[in-house]
Amino acid sequence: MRYEVMMIPDYRDAIVQNLKDAGCSAGIIENFLRYFDENQKEKQLELLEIHRNQLLTQIHKEEKKISCLDYLIYQIKK
Repeated sequence: MRYEVMMIPDYRDAIVQNLKDAGCSAGIIENFLRYFDENQKEKQLELLEIHRNQLLTQIHKEEKKISCLDYLIYQIKK
């Protein structure tokens, strides 16, 4: 007998909220939940890893801007 993996509604809502809080798009959330229903953990992890890398890329871009500002502040204060 095969048992289907079913998410408890509150648990599913909590996962959706967590994905939203992490800045995931509606498409990522939809795919994540579909992969969950299909028990495709590797595809779920792949989606999360892609989103994480995009966030890190954005952080690095912002850090570069901050460094440029810090340099200007340093030069002005000299």
